[in-house]
Amino acid sequence: MDNNLAAKGAHSRNFQKVPAPLSLLAAAPSRNSFYRGVRSRFTSLVKSTIHNRHLYAVDLALGAVAIVLAIWLRLGSQVLLADTTTAMSVGSITAMFVMICAVSFPAAGLYKRKWKFASILDYIVLVLAVLFASAIFTAYLFFYSGLALVPGSVIAIEVVTLVPLLAAVRLSFRQEDLKFRIPSARAASENSDCMLPVLLVGAGHEADLYLRALQRDRNCTYWPVGFLDNSPAEIGTTLRGVPVLGTTDDFEAVMDECEARGERPRHLIFTSPPSSFEGEAAERLIEQADRMGMAISRLNPVTELRSTRFTKEFELRPIELTDLLERPQAALDVAALQRFIRGRRVLVTGAGGSIGSELTKQVAALGPSHLAIIDSCEFNLYSIDLELSEQFAHVPRTPHLCDVRDQHRVNEVFLRHRPELVFHAAALKHVPMVELNPCEGVLTNVCGTRNVADAVRRWRALGMVQISTDKVVNSSSVMGATKRLAELYCQALDLEGLSQPGGPRFMTVRFGNVLGSSGSLIPLFKRQLAHGGPLTVTHPEMKRFFMTIREAVELTLQASAYGLEKELGQGEIFVLDMGEPIKIIDIARRMIRLAGFTPDKDIHIQIVGCRPGEKLFEELFDEAEKRVSPPVPRVLGAMPTPVPIPVLQDVFAKLQACAQDGDTDGLFASIRTILPRFGKRQGEGPRPVEQAAGADFKRAANM
Repeated sequence: MDNNLAAKGAHSRNFQKVPAPLSLLAAAPSRNSFYRGVRSRFTSLVKSTIHNRHLYAVDLALGAVAIVLAIWLRLGSQVLLADTTTAMSVGSITAMFVMICAVSFPAAGLYKRKWKFASILDYIVLVLAVLFASAIFTAYLFFYSGLALVPGSVIAIEVVTLVPLLAAVRLSFRQEDLKFRIPSARAASENSDCMLPVLLVGAGHEADLYLRALQRDRNCTYWPVGFLDNSPAEIGTTLRGVPVLGTTDDFEAVMDECEARGERPRHLIFTSPPSSFEGEAAERLIEQADRMGMAISRLNPVTELRSTRFTKEFELRPIELTDLLERPQAALDVAALQRFIRGRRVLVTGAGGSIGSELTKQVAALGPSHLAIIDSCEFNLYSIDLELSEQFAHVPRTPHLCDVRDQHRVNEVFLRHRPELVFHAAALKHVPMVELNPCEGVLTNVCGTRNVADAVRRWRALGMVQISTDKVVNSSSVMGATKRLAELYCQALDLEGLSQPGGPRFMTVRFGNVLGSSGSLIPLFKRQLAHGGPLTVTHPEMKRFFMTIREAVELTLQASAYGLEKELGQGEIFVLDMGEPIKIIDIARRMIRLAGFTPDKDIHIQIVGCRPGEKLFEELFDEAEKRVSPPVPRVLGAMPTPVPIPVLQDVFAKLQACAQDGDTDGLFASIRTILPRFGKRQGEGPRPVEQAAGADFKRAANM
């Protein structure tokens, strides 16, 4: 028994000794990782210093020069020429300072930096490295002699001397960049086949990036002779050696001046967006340059620079109409947009269309947790899905071939994904086509919107954003009337939420024509230009609002984000500020000039008359709408007279039945129960909608 107790005691003693080695083993990886980190950093510093050993040797030599020069400036030359003891003291002090620099400079990472492309931050690190070495040197002198051997002012002089010396050496690495390689007029004329004189427009940040790229490109054939800029105050200044010769109004005088020097530009390059120039300055400049036979180009925007290759990074492209009509970008609340989209399940209808595809890409860029995309066109759906896979592969997505007219299919998609945010961009939008096919317009624009909105309400999404159009105002077309009914339905559901807290928001964003959308004006004009004209314009006085697709989608997202987060615009329509309307015939003339032709001489403009449903001018607000000002930049507000949901649902049921039966008379009569003035504003060119239902439709199709 005693033996058993002894055995147990021994076992107990052995067990108590176990934790000590276990704790040592647990601490070992931590110590090992620390040592590995220190060793890795030390090895990296040694390798970088060896790689830059010539610069390292020059720095140490300059350190010795700086301390000797500081002593000489402070104490005079007699100190250096004094007895041997004094000279040895100066030598030992210099040697100690060089040894300190030999350790502190690599430790500060001075030899891990590419000084040829150094920035302000790199030179700040250089100053800190000198201050660090000087602080250690001061501490050494204090403990060695209490600063009796060398006055403290010597240290200050050494810092002021050494920093410029080290910086000068590093600046010499960029001597090719510091002086732009502009050939003389004689050299340029002798090499006219390989050097192209160019005149740059806009001496801003983009111009600086462009010149830096030209300097790095040893095979560059562009020869910048000067700048034109917006600001008269910039005249006479230079940017990387290239002078600002005048403003855009001085173009002809600048050209004469350059020609007198033998440096006449043959290419005009906009480094700033043409839309950044006031009024028609950019268009006038383009017209003048075109008359002189100059090539005209613009840089890709900085936001589009995705490649490091010079030819791609600063690719030149022709000036297009969108460059002239695009307005300065609105100030976006990026944080609000991210809070609106990031981490949420989002569904976009009509995702393959012009607006829908841009909306889909901007939503994907904001980081949703899942993106469901819907379109009834297989090719459009395939195209946007392929683009998302290339640009936003990290965003989970599911494409659905789905027609919003199919209520069962819409609910099936909602059940599968339970989206939190829904963007409804699916619609028939081409006025003449919907005028010729009013039943299809009702089924898509009215019944389709109702199906999506009802699914949002049924599956308790946070909100729905409907894309609307200025053609809903005082509707004279079937397309405008159907979109107006869709607006009223979403407004009624949104107002219903006031009595049912916690329900989804239904927001509608209204805007006019977008530049470059499928089936729109500019692609048509481009096609007609490619065939040599003529360009067809319906009426010489017809005007339209225009906005780029990117700008329209950005403002739509911002208005929706504010509406949901700050509970703004309950029962209101968000109306984007479209600026001033532009005559269609003026756009035609601009496009002809941009193509290098003369309007009415090289390319003619043909007036073909208004098509069914078209108005001479569009409006953003209905006469009966109350205007409000929501606190969203570049966004206005409209409050239509609401229509109760039961009334709308009853009319929608009748519209669906008439559309499915092809009963256009009943269709128009049902629309007028909600929109009594529909089809009666015909003094501006369109005919009564009912007359377009028979043989008149055939005549309209041949126009």
